[in-house]
Amino acid sequence: MSRGRLAAALGSWRAALRIARREARRARRRTALVLAMIALPVFGLSFAAVSYDMAELSRAERLDRQLGAADAMVRWVDLNPITQDAWGEGSWPVQGDPVPPTRPVTADEVRALLPAGSRLTRVRWWVPFEVRIDGKTESFDARAVDLTDPLARPLATLREGRRPTRPDEIAVSPAALRRLGVRLGEPVRTVDGATYRLVGVVEFPDNLREVVALRPELPPGPPAVTDENWLVDLPGPMDAALADRLNSRGILVTARTPLPGRDEMATGPDLPDAEETGNTVLVGGLGLLEVVLLVGPAFAVGVRRRRRDLALVAVAGGDAAHLRRIVLADGVVLGAGGAAVGLLLGIGAAFAGRPLVEQYVLGARSGAYRFFPAALLAIVAVAVLAGVLAALAPAWAAARQDVVAGLAGRREPPRPPGRWLVLGLLLTVAGAALAAFGAARTTPTGVLAGVVLGELGLVFCTPTLIGLLARIGRLLPLTPRLALRDASRNRSSAAPAISAVMAAVAGSVALGVYVASDDARQRAAWQPGLPPGHVLLQRTDGPATGALPPATEVAERIGAVLPGATVVPLAAPECARPADPEDYCLASAVRPPEQRCPYEPFAPAPASARGDPRCMGSFREPSDLYLPALVDDGTALPALSGAPAEEVAAARRMLAAGGVVVTDPLQMVDGRVRVEVSHGSGGPTAAVTLPAYVLRGGLPVDRLVVSPGAATTLGLVAAPLGYLVDTADPPTDRQRDRLAADLAGVAPLAVQVATAGPPSDQRPLLLLLAGAAAVITLGAAAVATGLAGAEGRRDLSTLAAVGADPRVRRVLSLCQAGVIAVLGSVLGILAGLGSAAIILISLNRRYDQSWPVEPPYPLVVPGSTLTVLVVVPLVAMLGAALLTRSRLPVERRLD
Repeated sequence: MSRGRLAAALGSWRAALRIARREARRARRRTALVLAMIALPVFGLSFAAVSYDMAELSRAERLDRQLGAADAMVRWVDLNPITQDAWGEGSWPVQGDPVPPTRPVTADEVRALLPAGSRLTRVRWWVPFEVRIDGKTESFDARAVDLTDPLARPLATLREGRRPTRPDEIAVSPAALRRLGVRLGEPVRTVDGATYRLVGVVEFPDNLREVVALRPELPPGPPAVTDENWLVDLPGPMDAALADRLNSRGILVTARTPLPGRDEMATGPDLPDAEETGNTVLVGGLGLLEVVLLVGPAFAVGVRRRRRDLALVAVAGGDAAHLRRIVLADGVVLGAGGAAVGLLLGIGAAFAGRPLVEQYVLGARSGAYRFFPAALLAIVAVAVLAGVLAALAPAWAAARQDVVAGLAGRREPPRPPGRWLVLGLLLTVAGAALAAFGAARTTPTGVLAGVVLGELGLVFCTPTLIGLLARIGRLLPLTPRLALRDASRNRSSAAPAISAVMAAVAGSVALGVYVASDDARQRAAWQPGLPPGHVLLQRTDGPATGALPPATEVAERIGAVLPGATVVPLAAPECARPADPEDYCLASAVRPPEQRCPYEPFAPAPASARGDPRCMGSFREPSDLYLPALVDDGTALPALSGAPAEEVAAARRMLAAGGVVVTDPLQMVDGRVRVEVSHGSGGPTAAVTLPAYVLRGGLPVDRLVVSPGAATTLGLVAAPLGYLVDTADPPTDRQRDRLAADLAGVAPLAVQVATAGPPSDQRPLLLLLAGAAAVITLGAAAVATGLAGAEGRRDLSTLAAVGADPRVRRVLSLCQAGVIAVLGSVLGILAGLGSAAIILISLNRRYDQSWPVEPPYPLVVPGSTLTVLVVVPLVAMLGAALLTRSRLPVERRLD
């Protein structure tokens, strides 16, 4: 009996699939629309999957790019014996801690450990190489390798010219050639004064970006910096005895085959991160829901246009299961067709666009041409699932339709979806609670799951909302009333389109509000270390290295770039008698014990800590430019602090009297401040109590300025640190680059500009989010309006018969598009704002318990996002009106 039912079910499905294939050929426009909407995401996913599979190199491919034509690569990593894994990807000392070598190994030392007849060549994968281009210092990835050696020749492909043969010759990658702006045979000068002649253009397959190839005849440097490796050609295989001998000398071996007797580093397959996997599944589910909602109206319209055919199937003995299978077969056929089209286009695009992906995305050559079968099968399954899910609701509706009404061609009034409304409200509330819980526990997966669940609940609520709006539409003029009536009568097609717009807009608004709020929070918490717009010229070779040029010489060069700027020298306190060459001194003002906050940063603290005056303002570090304690007579105070003139004058008098200046009032007791000097060598800490003045105005950051006399008392001397430039207007990027170029020949100075806020700009991301929502809104409105127009041709012919103006059709299309776009956008904006508010409130509640006190997230609604989402419905409505023919069809043309 079970075999008979199975055979009957299989036969029913075969018939349903044949009917679906015939229907797809008959309704070609609707079929093309569904195929395009399913094939588009399949195309993108298959393109990414195939490109990823080609970019993931096999171990043999990675070794070819690392070893060239050599049998192995060796690297001296330890002075003591080591143990390594089978592939040379990791090593550890046999006993004790690692002891890195203090000098580079020589070729003779390595050759002495290898069998007779071995050949080797040295490779340094990273070498510093800096040149000055357009007044700015640019760093390039440089490698020291003899590309004329047969062992190293396969590491790079010669594109133009020849390979370097002399120490003063270089070859560069095509990207580096464009960046340098030189031709073959021309010189290239580095920042340190070396001159090289460009003789060739080469391509390293593992790095297609800006790479410079040098000769290996470079001055020896520290192994940790130069990363010396030796490519080795052996007369025989790399056996266990040779590997043991090299390991006993602290040399790591990488061979083409795994070393015998060693363990693999990877003990099993790499398991994906649970949180990352959960986020990926949720985002994929949200994308699947979006596709289902966009495709659903086409299936709903198809079912309504086939009411008579389905009723005939029921009259011929078909039950509800047969009717459901016929409609679900449409989803299977169109889902499989869209998957096939998208798969072929995606694979073809991945193969054809491989050079572009390598050059502009990966920055490296991919491996062999290959597929990703498991991923492609999963993509096809998801595409078919999307088609079936999109046809699921129309299938249930077809199975419940009145046979007599279907044979007569009458429309059935939509049933009140009371259960769907209750389910939608429950899902919305549950999603909001889950998002709040995830935000409070700092669980992104929970937040995303709550947002997805809440949006799914709103999808279930949309049909009821459409019905309510249709009742209100009785008060509207004729054309918008017809549009609302059609949306209410055809809820199975209008509700998914509105829900698709709502989901896209809600996600865009929620993410946009979070990004804008986070940016506002960062700007509110931003504390500049110098008055915004001032320039800090800080030496890059350390304060104790030597003298700097006079401030007058620096001021002349700065005045040519920044007219009216004032330049003052800066000096930092250093040890007058260092314990050893590596010793350094740090001077700091400390609070008395009774004024110190008893709670450590980021440690548990009671709620009373927030009201303790000792803990208020205890953490006042600058956000951008950090300066240590300074030695100054008051000259730098105005540009350093931005304090009022009367306070600066009082502070100068204190410095002239041999005191110090601080910015924390709790550090001073009876007009004096305790200053401690600690040694980097671990020597004893000295402490002296000095007269002090507190700068209460200006920047609220901790600052200590000691006078020359106080520095002598503390056993310190003033070491030149750089210069501070007080500018009338903040310098532009061009002025900053020009200033760096002009000062490069004077002293090693880094140019830093104090800013009023963080440098990040979130506007491109906000516009990208709004743009994605806009595209989906326009697409959903266009699809739903077109389907509604095709479905309502008889109504339009009735209007023509009673003498309606031809422009009514344009206005009706405009209103139909407005119902979809406006209602979806309004619901999406409200849902997005609600989701963002829940997340931000939950985050702020969690930050209420943090220590130190974290600034809360403000609720900031990005104007650019809302502007785009408000303008897009108007664009959709105008587009629908302009692209619709105004002439109304007459009845005889429909028969």
